[in-house]
Amino acid sequence: MAGTLPAAGPAAAAGPAAAAGPQRLTVDLDASEGPVMLGANGSLYGLSDDGVPSDAAMEPLKITSVSQKPEGGAQHPNGDALTVSKSFFRNGGGEINVMMQDIYAKWPYEDLGIDDYLPKVDKIVKEISADPNSDRFVYIPFNEPDQIWYKLDVADQAQYEKNRDRFFKDWKTVYHRIRAIDPDARIAGPNEAAYHTRLLKDFLAFAKRENVLPQIMTWHELGSGSLRDFQAHYDDYRRLEREAGIAPLKINIDEYANRRDLSVPGQLVQWVSMFERNKVYANMAYWDAAGNLSGHVVRSNIPNGGWWLFRWYAGLTGNTVKVTPPQPNTIDTLQGLASLDTSRRQAQVLLGGSAGDSDVVVRNVPRSVFGGTVTATVAEAAWSGYEGQHAAPRVLARTKVKVADDGSVTVPLRGMHKMSAYRIVLTPGGSGTPSAASVPWSASYEAEDAAITDGKVYTQGTVQNANGYAASGTKDVGSLNQPGSKVTFSVTVPKDGTYDLAILYGNQSGGPATQKLSVDGGDPVTVAYPSTENWTYRAKKDVTLQLKAGTHQLTLSKGDAEVTLDRIDLTSRTGVPSASYEATLADISGRPSYDYASSAGVGTGALVLRSGDKAVFDVYAPRDGYYTVTSRSTAAVKLALHGETVTAAPGRPLRLYLVAGNNRIAMTSGHAAVRSLDVSGEGSTAGTLSYEGAAATLAGGAKLVDSPHASAGSYIGRLGNSPSSTAGFTVDAPRAGRYLLVVHYAHNDRRDNGHAYNTDIMSRTADVTVGSGAPVPVTFKNTWSWDDYWTVGVPVDLKEGTNTVTFGNASAWAPNIDRIELGRVVG
Repeated sequence: MAGTLPAAGPAAAAGPAAAAGPQRLTVDLDASEGPVMLGANGSLYGLSDDGVPSDAAMEPLKITSVSQKPEGGAQHPNGDALTVSKSFFRNGGGEINVMMQDIYAKWPYEDLGIDDYLPKVDKIVKEISADPNSDRFVYIPFNEPDQIWYKLDVADQAQYEKNRDRFFKDWKTVYHRIRAIDPDARIAGPNEAAYHTRLLKDFLAFAKRENVLPQIMTWHELGSGSLRDFQAHYDDYRRLEREAGIAPLKINIDEYANRRDLSVPGQLVQWVSMFERNKVYANMAYWDAAGNLSGHVVRSNIPNGGWWLFRWYAGLTGNTVKVTPPQPNTIDTLQGLASLDTSRRQAQVLLGGSAGDSDVVVRNVPRSVFGGTVTATVAEAAWSGYEGQHAAPRVLARTKVKVADDGSVTVPLRGMHKMSAYRIVLTPGGSGTPSAASVPWSASYEAEDAAITDGKVYTQGTVQNANGYAASGTKDVGSLNQPGSKVTFSVTVPKDGTYDLAILYGNQSGGPATQKLSVDGGDPVTVAYPSTENWTYRAKKDVTLQLKAGTHQLTLSKGDAEVTLDRIDLTSRTGVPSASYEATLADISGRPSYDYASSAGVGTGALVLRSGDKAVFDVYAPRDGYYTVTSRSTAAVKLALHGETVTAAPGRPLRLYLVAGNNRIAMTSGHAAVRSLDVSGEGSTAGTLSYEGAAATLAGGAKLVDSPHASAGSYIGRLGNSPSSTAGFTVDAPRAGRYLLVVHYAHNDRRDNGHAYNTDIMSRTADVTVGSGAPVPVTFKNTWSWDDYWTVGVPVDLKEGTNTVTFGNASAWAPNIDRIELGRVVG
């Protein structure tokens, strides 16, 4: 009927609706909540070093705040606020909260008295106030004072008042100490571990009376119950402000969510929606390792499913509008947020958190903005684990439909996955027909439902155990440590062909591990699993299989070390991997216009670029190598990538070198209407230059070390820690120009501070020098073990013929180097 689209959903998961009918989530485009704020995308220790995470992983998320430790703080080995501010600010970051008590080494912080703390406060404030960007830092003097130092959560009222008065006295002392050095300082607090009406009422009265009100109000929302209770906490706090006669303060919930939420799009959208609709800022908690935006960047540059949810969030523009979920303020239910941008003529809905069937009803679709028809584009960001790569979200449906007489459009979603998030984009329909979405056959199989031999089913990440790690279906299979341990999955595929097998796993061996994979009892092949932080910190291994139509037994049996299994996904391979990135959903600068006269192609119309305009696309690559990139435009455009600029003729493919993970490709034009940037391929290395570590000239103690895990049996070790310790490669460039230098490296530097839950990994750096040029410092994140090799791509300029590429570090150890590759950006 008019106003209703055909159902969209995961191909293999669609089925009959439940007897009660689909859930209904309603969006009212006529009920504005104010400008999109993007407040909920922050992170505690989300950055560890300059370059970790990478610029390309950070910039697209438009992060509004992060929380880091003071420079030189002893709490963790990295994540110093001033150090990471360089990369944060150059990538458009907002403000940095400085967790001042993280100057201390112990957790909980050693309580040496306020007289011990004050000189530390002086040092922190002097350093920050001297920074050119000092106005973008926020001082947080106390962290969780309700539990640490002051015990403000005690039930006994007399004891509470005694502890409270000591805290208030110290708050006032530190507040004045900060302002004496930095008169314009912004100070945040009181920063409780949980919301306390009693304390906040007293705190507001005291702070107002003594003129020591924070500029930003902070507290933590960490339990699953926050999904139910935050709205009441927020409403209560605003009531306390009004009763105290205090104008509304900016709020930052500077720690939120549990391990079971982080990395999971369907969980995260529940948190983000409640913070965004209340226009508060919020930073995800730090439960594991620093430098991965709280579990959303794989290695340094690779997106997982959670990263894509935040990329979608960053793409909301205009105003947020009212969303009515089936069950407001309820734990683990369908929730969402939505935006309307009348200037771009776009409405977007992000939703998730529930399995099954749902109808998204968008009301009051303005005909003056959209006309009589709309194109609805539905995509899914699935859970891929904390360390599991996730390609550009798959489009499930692309359909044009008339707006109903009552001004509504209904988008049915069928067979939704609980851990996934979904995005619906509405744009004017115009003429033409959108290209049908190509959704390959796919099916998922839980390890706990398979035939298990000498293994054990474990329960993970539930509401009751919210700080357990996320697992598909809340269960996984571990203890696969016996000679006969194996898990056999019975799978059924619809036709003969090539299938992509994705294995969600955890590696608890402390190094690379293997299992044996056999199909129907045939000869086994070895599946190699890179290390993970621990046995429940899920990653994803991709394998390609040839299967005939029908039922098969896929067996994963113990190899040389212990691996846990969560789930496998089988997906039909329908051709070379490809994705179309819609131009109208790209990041823009300048004043491009939006043309929806035709919905042909990707369905969302065209972005019209003129002189001074720019569009930036976030393009995923599964590995380092060459890909085919094609501009669907009416005229030639220029593409900028890795510091190289190339002209792209309409519809004519280019061969461009992309690094593993996210690549930001900027497009400009004198005048062109662009529908999409299409990218296909698997990362060809044809035409690249490759040099093993054994080819390098070593000096100053650097040496070649034998290793069965290195590509040619050895790596360069003991590199750096002296000006004379270097490794120099002689490379022969067939042409002059801009190249990507891809370094295959490993290291496992750590400094265990004795935390119960933080893994204090450290990064290493190396200075990379090309010829007689200036050395360029490059940061290399910890690879979880000394035998796992990751890659970092560094743009370099080479002259035609012989060039030298030298690695070193005069003052600290550089990473171990297995080999290097070089590919010209334009192949």
